Amino acid sequence: MLTIKKTLFVLTLASLLGVGWQMGFAGGGEFADLFNGKDLSGWRYPGQKGEALEGKTQTADGRVEVKDGAIVMNAKDAKGKGGIKDLYTEKVFDTDFVLKMQFRAEAKSDSGVYIRGPQLQIRDFIRRNEQKQLKNFKNDDWNDLEITVKGTEATFTVNGEALKPDKMKVPAKGPIGLQAETGKFEFRKVQIKVMK
Repeated sequence: MLTIKKTLFVLTLASLLGVGWQMGFAGGGEFADLFNGKDLSGWRYPGQKGEALEGKTQTADGRVEVKDGAIVMNAKDAKGKGGIKDLYTEKVFDTDFVLKMQFRAEAKSDSGVYIRGPQLQIRDFIRRNEQKQLKNFKNDDWNDLEITVKGTEATFTVNGEALKPDKMKVPAKGPIGLQAETGKFEFRKVQIKVMK
């Protein structure tokens, strides 16, 4: 009986440690999901007086919604009102990290990713005749964005190709944010690997 209890304890402990290691936040070196693909849990929406998003699939104004496994950032609400709106992680990051996600931009869409505060501008680059060095960019399809933060410097690539400029200064700590500005922008597979 004692042997069975010890075995169960060891298996339970190993399982718990394995989950913590996979989450990446404890410095395990693995990617952890910032977006679960189902709802807006773990995110906050400052534009709605601190609206609680735990378990919700959209914000009260409809500007941000979860659809088909992606966070959809809409330029206008149901009443046609626009303006910049932001969505931020509840968690603040103060160590080096690699952030990766996929994004898809509707024609003439304009959005961004906030890295501890400053914004990395993201658009449908090719149709706007911008970032001409991006040979692998896909209009109306999913593109891979990777952001690496070391200290107070961020570098970034889209589909493995560097954006220009290829780096920017960021604060020592802050959340990750997504922006809704013009058109419709979608984000999915939002993951972070925290370094220690």
